[in-house]
Amino acid sequence: MPADERFAVRRESARASVPRPLTAAPAPAGVPLPPGLALRGRLATGARRPETPRGSGRGGSGSRTPRTGRGSGPRRAYERARRAWDRPLTAYYVILGSSLLITVLGLVMVYSASMIKALDISKPATYFFGKQFLAAVIGGGLMLIAARMPVKLHRGLAYPILMVTVFLMILVQVPGIGMSVNGNQNWLYLGGPFQLQPSEFGKLALILWGADLLARKQDKRLLTQWKHMLVPLVPVAFVLLGLIMLGGDMGTAIILTAILFGLLWLAGAPTRLFAGVLGFAAVLAFLLIRTSPNRMSRLACMGVSEPDPEGGCWQAAHGIYALASGGWFGSGLGASVEKWGQLPEPHTDFIFAITGEELGLAGTLSVLALFAALGYAGIRVAGRTEDPFVRYAAGGVTTWITAQAVINIGAVLGLLPIAGVPLPLFSYGGSALLPTMFAVGLMIAFAREDPAAKAALAMRKPGVRWKTMRRRVKKRSSGER
Repeated sequence: MPADERFAVRRESARASVPRPLTAAPAPAGVPLPPGLALRGRLATGARRPETPRGSGRGGSGSRTPRTGRGSGPRRAYERARRAWDRPLTAYYVILGSSLLITVLGLVMVYSASMIKALDISKPATYFFGKQFLAAVIGGGLMLIAARMPVKLHRGLAYPILMVTVFLMILVQVPGIGMSVNGNQNWLYLGGPFQLQPSEFGKLALILWGADLLARKQDKRLLTQWKHMLVPLVPVAFVLLGLIMLGGDMGTAIILTAILFGLLWLAGAPTRLFAGVLGFAAVLAFLLIRTSPNRMSRLACMGVSEPDPEGGCWQAAHGIYALASGGWFGSGLGASVEKWGQLPEPHTDFIFAITGEELGLAGTLSVLALFAALGYAGIRVAGRTEDPFVRYAAGGVTTWITAQAVINIGAVLGLLPIAGVPLPLFSYGGSALLPTMFAVGLMIAFAREDPAAKAALAMRKPGVRWKTMRRRVKKRSSGER
């Protein structure tokens, strides 16, 4: 047999010895094949599998993640931070965390800054700290109550708080009932070492009442008319301002004016109307400052670096000395020199200067960062809500805290005149701490009222999570392992 014939016979015998794949029998019309038989049928009929590109398997170059440029790290961190900030509960946690940190750090600094002052008036070293700690505990309870209250109840409290505040501010001006502290007739004596300044509650009253008023007018579409935007909001604000100015408290009047402008801005006041009210307030403030030698002296102390030979601008100059001697990380807690009688009011209006001296630039920047976070979270709450009352109230509280912080810190730095307002949540003073903590609880309640935040908080409850997990787990048969 020739060689080519022998080769053909061997090839045919080799083909016959290889087992062929089973072919699937044709299925009846309308009856689908099982997946396994269908796959076998496709393989038997010669259907080719999709080719895998080279290097895409294990260890191949196709499985590697493509390298990015040097800017991928910061860009990735920025995107991650942006996604974290866009989460529903971010504003809730930022408001709660920043306010508590400011309050706790304020308690520490009040204790450190007031020790020498307390010993100087023959009191224990913890005298001012104990009063501030008690006010912080009461304020924490008010913040918790405000955070748990529904929005409708906050709106219902607007008019009662306003009427009680006006009544107390009138009592302050009654001889024999009101008290004068540092030349300002704005205090009520409560017995023992406790006093109350009703004008601090006037800020909260104006915010709640003004937010409810503007929200009701917006629902009726009346804010497009100037008279409905101004009346009765501006007259009532001027009544509060008049009662405050009768006692000579220019600083609180400035904060109340800032709240009024914030509410008008949020209500969409036209530029001409806003400029008109602002111009009238500026002229009135100029007349009040010009007619008072004390206020003129405070205005003249802006930017000074040393006190006058006659003793003028002493507080402003020593506040700068305290900040300048702090350095990067300060002299340490309790190691301040200016609080030993050189700096007046080290635990109230100028506590930021003692913070800079003992904690340095790092401590002051930390305080500024906490206030910036609190303000930005308040802006987020006001900007993302659809409820007009929530928008006006959250914007008013944010304006109140940020404006007061800017005025206090600006006065310590010598950039603004000394207005005599405390640093919110930080300085000593229970009358200022209580309404501020209630206002923070108000913003926490508004942050919880967001629909996405409500859903996220509901998922965090143990009962909801357990029910959700029970729905996800499939039931198994008795014989399945």
